[in-house]
Parts: sequence; C-alpha cells; structure tokens
Amino acid sequence: MKSVLTIYKRELTAFFTQPTAYAIIVIYLLLSMGLTFTFGGFFRIGDANLAYAHFYWNPWLFMLLAPAIGMGLWSDEQRTGTIELLGTLPTSTWSAILGKYLAAATVCLIAIALTFTLWISVNRLGDPDNLTIFSGYLGSFLVCCTFLAITMLVSAFTRDQVVCLIVSVAVCVFMVMIGFDAVIIEATKALPDSGVEALVAFGVWDHFNSLMRGAFRLQDFVWFATMIVASLLGTSAILTARRS
Repeated sequence: MKSVLTIYKRELTAFFTQPTAYAIIVIYLLLSMGLTFTFGGFFRIGDANLAYAHFYWNPWLFMLLAPAIGMGLWSDEQRTGTIELLGTLPTSTWSAILGKYLAAATVCLIAIALTFTLWISVNRLGDPDNLTIFSGYLGSFLVCCTFLAITMLVSAFTRDQVVCLIVSVAVCVFMVMIGFDAVIIEATKALPDSGVEALVAFGVWDHFNSLMRGAFRLQDFVWFATMIVASLLGTSAILTARRS
C-alpha cells in the first residue's frame, strides 16, 4: 500500500506540474457549464435534479477528455524507456498500475467536483432531490473512471500518445453511441439478436442513464466495476509480459 501511495503522489504531482491537467479541467468546466446553460436549457426546462441539463452531457465530454488525461500513463514510460526500470525497483506491477490510475481518477474527480456551484444554485432556486444529484455525480465519475481504465489498457500497448488517444477515443465513442436507438436499429440490420445484445451490453449509456435519474441498481455498479477491473487486469498482463 505504501508503494501505491508513493506512485500516486508522484503521478499526481506530475499532472499538476504540467499544463495538461489544468487545461483539461478548464476545458471540462467551460464545456459542461456552457452546455448546461445552452443546449441543456438549465433555466428553460427547470431541471432541478440536473439530470438532463447537466449530467446528460458528461459521457460525451469524458469520451474525449478521459483519454486525454490517461493517454500518457504508460505511453510515456515506454517512449522514454523508463518502463524497463520498473522491473528493477522493489515495486509490484499492480502498485504502479493502481498508483497511476488513482492519480488520473483524482484529476477527473477534481474536475467534476468543481461544478459544485450548480448544486448550490439548484438548492437556492428550487427544491431538488439531492440524492438524485449525488447519484448523477457518482455516475459521471464512474463513467470517467471506466474510460480512464480503457485508456490505460490502450496506453500499455503503445508508446505513441497520439495513437493511444485516437484508439481510446474511438472505443469510448463507440461505448457511448451504442446506447442510442438509432444505432441499435442499424446494428440489427447487420447482426443477429445475440450480437446486438452483446453490443448494447458493452455500451455505457444504459448504466449511466439509471444513475443519472437517481436509480441505484446493482447491475450498473457491477458493470462499471467489471469494465474497470478487466481493463486494469489487461494492463497488468501486458506490462508483466514486457517485464519478463
């Protein structure tokens, strides 16, 4: 646990000694607030629970921003050759994976938390269900963590950050888009029912949508946990193979 904390502190410091983390946080805040008050119709529709005014846009933003946060987690290590040093240090692969992943997730958590002014505003303007709002925030964070884990897996494959970013964004966009009826209808024309069901199960939207509306379903938490753990296990397998 001590080694995880050491790597976590090192990676978090690295994020905030470079402009990347600040840029991503500022971009997220500008886009999320802008969408909330324009297309989200914050004042027009009076959505006190922030479900469709604010939280609806988070998967769309994180499918682009989460890969930007995580694209260098292992790509940089491979490009500079420091990944070879991992095998000479008294640190397990899992400690490095968890430390890096938690640092990236913290950047995401800070970005989400800085929208707290919306929570204060709706409580002053109306009488929202704060448990539903908390559920929306939790769902947004889980979506970002899922996309970060997938990006970390892709990052372990390549030393090129641009390749990692492109592949990760493509996967995340697919996971968001597959939850929409129009996409599902087109998929049914080319795939059997079992194939369509598998694609829909891979999509993030159905699970996020429940949390966005304040429904705490066990299968949603299991899905997020499964995707995150599977991605981290895949990362561990790749890095272990490189070390051996």
